[in-house]
Amino acid sequence: MSDSQPVLRVVRGEPSEEELAAVTALVTAAAGAADEPGPPARGRWNDPARSMRRAVLPGPGAWRSSGG
Repeated sequence: MSDSQPVLRVVRGEPSEEELAAVTALVTAAAGAADEPGPPARGRWNDPARSMRRAVLPGPGAWRSSGG
């Protein structure tokens, strides 16, 4: 956006300087929050589900899958 175009524009009413400052602060904070990265993705190496055993199904070769 060029410097000649306003970022905010009052469409209706006559806000005070304090009201304009409050709106500008909110818009600036909202724009800055969008740029912050979220929490890092958690690796699966420490997932508690990995410590659970898989179900042993009866059938041929079931004894092989029952061991650790």
